[in-house]
Amino acid sequence: MFNFANYYYLDWTILLIIPGIIVAMWAQSKVNRAYQTYSKIPVISGITGRETASRILAANGLSNVQIAPTGGRLSDNYNPRKKTLNLSESNFSGSSVAAVAVAAHESGHAIQHGKGYFPLNLRNLIAPVVSIASYMLWPILILGLMMGFADTISIAVYIFLAIFVFQIITLPVEFNASSRALAALQSENVLTDEELYGAKKMLEAAALTYVAATLVSLLNVLRFSILSRRR
Repeated sequence: MFNFANYYYLDWTILLIIPGIIVAMWAQSKVNRAYQTYSKIPVISGITGRETASRILAANGLSNVQIAPTGGRLSDNYNPRKKTLNLSESNFSGSSVAAVAVAAHESGHAIQHGKGYFPLNLRNLIAPVVSIASYMLWPILILGLMMGFADTISIAVYIFLAIFVFQIITLPVEFNASSRALAALQSENVLTDEELYGAKKMLEAAALTYVAATLVSLLNVLRFSILSRRR
């Protein structure tokens, strides 16, 4: 029977995830600073995030994608099931370098979907399963360890492994969306060269958060694999 204290709270393996947490905090801080910087720099053309997305989508024959405002800060996303490009209110109506960059990035996801980009399709396929597993992970882990279920640690390994695989698939999806965004901003003459440089820096900072999340997932797989072998 497992001893909850020995296997979780009083275990040296928790130190393994500290580097990942530090990198994740650094990446989040970097993207926040980048957004704060470039959200204060208006684009010369005065184009808004909504108008940017509309122009890019139209240029790629995606007139069936709806552009809508959504609440929250940096809550921007593309919903492939509803074919809706959701922009946080500040990016929807804003005309800053950050607003345009974020709108272009989400448009990149819409382009991926329209062209049947395989990594995006694969991510969308496994996302519901990984989401449920992630939600249930800690309740299962804590309850299982407290009740002495022998296979609890092994279950955690598989769940963290699934999350890690999901994060690995996410990396090319996000990098490719940013690449498409920058190419579209340039080809559509949305930004000046200087503004385009700012948009690139903004998207590069955002991409680091996905790299950090992948690292955290990998370290969790390593940690719980060690715990599983110590049974």
